Amino acid sequence: MQKELSYTIEEVSQLLKVSKLTLYDLVKKGELPVFRVGRQMRIDAVDLEHFIHNHKSSSGISAPSKDPAPSSFKRSTSQIVISGQDLVLDIFGKYIEKKSSYKTLRSHTGSLNSLISMYNGECDIASLHMFDGDTGEYNIPYIKRILVGYSYILINLMSRKAGIYVQKGNPLQIQSCRDLQQKHVRIVNREKGSGARILLDEQLRLNSIPANGIVGYDQEETSHLSVASSIASGKADAGIGSEKAAKLAGIDFVPLISERYDLAILKTSATQPLIQTAKEILDSEEFQTEVASLGDYDTALTGKVMYETQ
Repeated sequence: MQKELSYTIEEVSQLLKVSKLTLYDLVKKGELPVFRVGRQMRIDAVDLEHFIHNHKSSSGISAPSKDPAPSSFKRSTSQIVISGQDLVLDIFGKYIEKKSSYKTLRSHTGSLNSLISMYNGECDIASLHMFDGDTGEYNIPYIKRILVGYSYILINLMSRKAGIYVQKGNPLQIQSCRDLQQKHVRIVNREKGSGARILLDEQLRLNSIPANGIVGYDQEETSHLSVASSIASGKADAGIGSEKAAKLAGIDFVPLISERYDLAILKTSATQPLIQTAKEILDSEEFQTEVASLGDYDTALTGKVMYETQ
């Protein structure tokens, strides 16, 4: 029997040279069939071949059309994209599927890029943890600048500590971002657009520390755990991330700030059922208890509306 082939979203993204968010949008619209193995989406090779054939034109594969607003939510068949990397989002997605007819897709994208994707109609729930050094506020200054012309709601998912990852025992005695400018300290950074990268950049700006004076500033990883693992393996001395990943990697953690991790959803007549579902889940004792049981998460604000347009 001929071996059946299938691809992950990431593999198809590389094959077609398009972003993963573009593929999630195609899946959400029903233009590209997927199947699931556990929580991972896969695309059958035959379905991918058919998609390419059906979208061929004289200039190559035609780009998917973009709606001026997110696609309508049909509760019987709806698939929604939740952006972000924290494992609490996986729990949140599980509750959405249990409590409603929505099917959730996950996009492991940083906060700023998630917000831009929402503006472009490619993301349904954007998770955000972006620190603004001028106001000391999380998320609201950024969402006001980017979602211009849209109505939206910002609801708290949880809070967590963000800080500096250091090697076990903190041998270099790193206590703040000012210590990162020492020439014998090598850092590993997060990718542009991530909340951790924004936190570092804001701390450097507030302390008048030039980025080009930080050894390793241009060395990037795309998740908290990969940054923490780099430090655990001795490839770097420090990095910015969340407390949970530090514990998982077995390294030490120097807290800098308690960051608010919020969820943004656009407000339209079509998204009202999704907003209602999200509120009910976040307000529930069941969800908050499960999140709190993980440790290192603060649910005191969970479910609170942090900002909402009229």
